[in-house]
Amino acid sequence: MFETVENYYHSKKEPIKSCLLALKEIILRLDPLITETQKWGMPCFCYKNRIFCYLSIDSKKDIPYIMMVEGRHLDIPALQSGNRSKMKFFMLIPTQTSI
Repeated sequence: MFETVENYYHSKKEPIKSCLLALKEIILRLDPLITETQKWGMPCFCYKNRIFCYLSIDSKKDIPYIMMVEGRHLDIPALQSGNRSKMKFFMLIPTQTSI
């Protein structure tokens, strides 16, 4: 069954759902040229029709994260690369109020 991007958010349990919806709002407010779509079953965000990040949930830890597609170009200590050479991600703890 095809799942719309809105169904993706609303199918998640709290507090993960609220965390993902807040990230969506923050990302979309950054620039009017940012659009949301769905790829690989996840919400993806594009700038001028090129994907720059997506939102997902770590299946082992049940923790949401934001994945930066060209993360290797970002020098931000909070971003992790794990075993990826191109992308970097930031894990979010939905109940944590500060970094």
